[in-house]
Amino acid sequence: MNIPQTVRVAVNGYGVIGKRVADAVALQPDMTLAGVCDVAADWRPQMALAKGYALFAATAEHAAAMRAAGLDVAGTLDDLLGQADVVVDCTPKRIAAANVETYRKRGIRFIVQGGEKHSVTGHSFVAEASYDGALRRDSTRVVSCNTTSIVRTLTALKRAGLLARARGTLLRRATDPWESHLGGIMNTLVPEPEIPSHQGPDAQSVDPGLDVVTMAVKVPQTLAHLHYWAVTMPRAASKDEVLAAFRASSRIALIRMSDGLDALNVVKEMMADMGRPHDNLYEVALWEDMLTVQGNELFYAYMVDNQAIVIPETIDAIRALTGKVTEAATSIALTDAALGIGALGRR
Repeated sequence: MNIPQTVRVAVNGYGVIGKRVADAVALQPDMTLAGVCDVAADWRPQMALAKGYALFAATAEHAAAMRAAGLDVAGTLDDLLGQADVVVDCTPKRIAAANVETYRKRGIRFIVQGGEKHSVTGHSFVAEASYDGALRRDSTRVVSCNTTSIVRTLTALKRAGLLARARGTLLRRATDPWESHLGGIMNTLVPEPEIPSHQGPDAQSVDPGLDVVTMAVKVPQTLAHLHYWAVTMPRAASKDEVLAAFRASSRIALIRMSDGLDALNVVKEMMADMGRPHDNLYEVALWEDMLTVQGNELFYAYMVDNQAIVIPETIDAIRALTGKVTEAATSIALTDAALGIGALGRR
């Protein structure tokens, strides 16, 4: 498949993840946003048009409804795919799996999100762990927000020779903030019924060598997820050695409670003050002053922004599939520079 110097990217689904992927693609020096596709005829596609993005409809029927609502629709998904080299599918859970047949018939490379099963693409992606395996493939799956954070942090420890096994407890936000009026949970906690929860096995789809078990519970808030981890290291190590391992990843930001960053809402507020679009926290925000080492046992906690953490991974996955950038570190540096990753927690 012949890939031009600038990769043309289509985004199918302009929701919580799709709009962030579109914005990130538009910032990359080696990518062009071919357009975005959706089914809605409300304020959301209006925002895409306001940003100058070409808007497409999933089908001719959706196009008619969107035009009737006064939206300037450039065509259908089929038209958009004809103008792109890669499509990032950000449609709701399980819909992407139904779109895969269309992508394969068109011979276009595609990326699905973590709501789909590993078997949909046969490859799961986190840039620091599985970039090489995605090179010039026809497709990959960017894993979920929680799985991304697990693989990032455990990979950092693994590369430093500090990982034997890991056991984590996840406090999962109940729903997306903009949908909290439609559902969610109030005045209760909802344990996931199985141990391990799905995130541990999902992390092993990226790196089968990880000895990881996760447990999860849904909590009545919508800002972000909170993880607590207990890691057994193969040997005793100092706190400074562990922190150095985490600092080696640009996508793990070490934050301090002593700086006033003592709750999820405060970290999100700092993202807004930093001028991050949508208050995006692309990094894993890990509390360095909470981190504790006892011999070969390590304990730490961190925050995960489920709306933002997968965005840089998606950008790197685009480069990997096209083969334009063959080194993970090079792609990560390009993405980080474009998105302003690295300012948080760098001391």
